[in-house]
Amino acid sequence: MTTTDWLTDIALVLVVFRQLREGKLDLKTFLIPLAIVAFVAQSYLTSIPTAGNDLVLVGALVAAGAVLGVAGGIYTRIRVSGEHLLIKAGFVSAALWVLGMGARMGFQVWVDHGGASTVARFSATHDITTADAWVAAFVLMAVTEVVTRVATIFIRSRMVAARRRQVAAPETYAAVRTLDRTV
Repeated sequence: MTTTDWLTDIALVLVVFRQLREGKLDLKTFLIPLAIVAFVAQSYLTSIPTAGNDLVLVGALVAAGAVLGVAGGIYTRIRVSGEHLLIKAGFVSAALWVLGMGARMGFQVWVDHGGASTVARFSATHDITTADAWVAAFVLMAVTEVVTRVATIFIRSRMVAARRRQVAAPETYAAVRTLDRTV
């Protein structure tokens, strides 16, 4: 693993650790993780191999990334405080995030330190044609995990905000009716 690989992986893990402390849900909440995976995709994703069972590998890891991302987004607490939405990654959300990011990092370290021959045998047995298939699968897994987590948080934040407006609406209506009676 290169220094850039380590820094990128650590940055992705720190994104959720930053959310362990409750903070304001703002544009940075969405843009920082998306910018990191855009950098990763641009840096490492040169092609998506389609021969043999390469797409099966890619599809399986993308599906795993989607499950981890959606679950992580669901287990992230979003609440209203005054005029702001606050976000806090819970234990389950953080654990899922670290599991996904850590599994990719662990796989890469293992391959670099003795696991390459095992991966080569597995690949040959299961008709995975090149190392590029593994790279594409893991990069797309990370991208999918981040995008689905961010999308889930965004959708949930809109639902929380809409619920708040619905709850506030009757109070506003009652205040207007009271004002109408006094005029």
